[in-house]
Amino acid sequence: MSDLAIEVNVTPEYCSGESSDAESRYVFSYTVTVHNQSPHSVQLMARYWKITQGNGDSQEVRGKGVVGQQPLIGPGQRFRYTSRAILQSPVGVMEGAYTLLDTYTQRAFDVPVAPFRLAVPRQLH
Repeated sequence: MSDLAIEVNVTPEYCSGESSDAESRYVFSYTVTVHNQSPHSVQLMARYWKITQGNGDSQEVRGKGVVGQQPLIGPGQRFRYTSRAILQSPVGVMEGAYTLLDTYTQRAFDVPVAPFRLAVPRQLH
């Protein structure tokens, strides 16, 4: 199965009420939609994120599934979830990949998640 049959879209949002300039704490939520456009069911087994702060520091996060689940996504179905990232700078970038299992062939494959910007409004000129 080609990873082109899986579409991933991410919508980030700044959480001003949970953030603090004084504490260098910038909270962002991001909503991910995984659309299975393949003829087989897939199961989201694992995630990998690289989070890069505005100062260039980065961290990597790996784990099973997403938000405590390893969802099964049928052909033509979408799975949507929201999670959070806390940065120490008002601007950052996240990118990564999901490891999915084709339940028909029992083959695992990775789907990249394109970089997306986390930015406090009015921080970019």
